[in-house]
Amino acid sequence: MSVEKIKGDDSEHHDGMIGIVVAKWNSFITDKLLEGALEVLKNKGYSDDQLIVVQCPGAYEIPLTAKKLIDKTDGVIALGAVIRGDTPHFDYVCEAVNNGVLQLNMETGKPVSFGVLTTDNVAQASERAGESESSGNKGAEAALALLEMLSIIRKVEKI
Repeated sequence: MSVEKIKGDDSEHHDGMIGIVVAKWNSFITDKLLEGALEVLKNKGYSDDQLIVVQCPGAYEIPLTAKKLIDKTDGVIALGAVIRGDTPHFDYVCEAVNNGVLQLNMETGKPVSFGVLTTDNVAQASERAGESESSGNKGAEAALALLEMLSIIRKVEKI
């Protein structure tokens, strides 16, 4: 007898819908995250008809927007950028969006991938949005994570 090992595969294509929630706040960063996510999905064979992109005001609004979208999709990619300022506002927004996305994953049983940057400055955010090849594009990585989770869920549900 051997242990069954289940691995996700981000190259599996499915016929379902994928949602993307992207915050407009810090759009000079989030637009690049969205481009990265869309590029991955298109390269994996997803058509425009399978993708729904919803813009919300800021990162704080991502969980509610994703909650409204999740019933219409198989999973959601959450994209945003929270850049530290001089007040504790950064900490409150980061905690709220993180907890909200976590709660959606647990309550809905559908994957919501976390592509929300939480950085100390604009340079760090720009680097993680694809301006530096060494850090890649975190929007693209969030898309790949969602595809892998969709694969894992399909495989686990077949057990």
